[in-house]
Amino acid sequence: MPITIEDQTANVWRLRVSGVLRKSEVEAVQASALKSFEQAGAFKMLILLDQFAGWASGEDWGDVSFYFFHGDKITKIAIVGDRKWETQILMFLGAGLRRAPVKFFPDGQAVQARIWLE
Repeated sequence: MPITIEDQTANVWRLRVSGVLRKSEVEAVQASALKSFEQAGAFKMLILLDQFAGWASGEDWGDVSFYFFHGDKITKIAIVGDRKWETQILMFLGAGLRRAPVKFFPDGQAVQARIWLE
């Protein structure tokens, strides 16, 4: 599975995203997030792009209902990955549209990203 929840504390989730991302995998993570919102409330996300290869074509990526109804429960997002994905991943995550700050860090800066989340 291209999305792996590696660490999930009460206030920070660490996700590793690799390969080609499918809509069903995003929906599975969103379902886990809904359960976490019920138990712990809001949280921050650290997303590690590891040999990420983009999004599966032919899938409905235009569904923003999760963001619309629950986006404010994610309070800060840091992404670490290859700079070639920076613009696309920031657009995918709605950077600039959501209240939560979203920041991209190049490969090798996971520690800096984690510090920025605090």
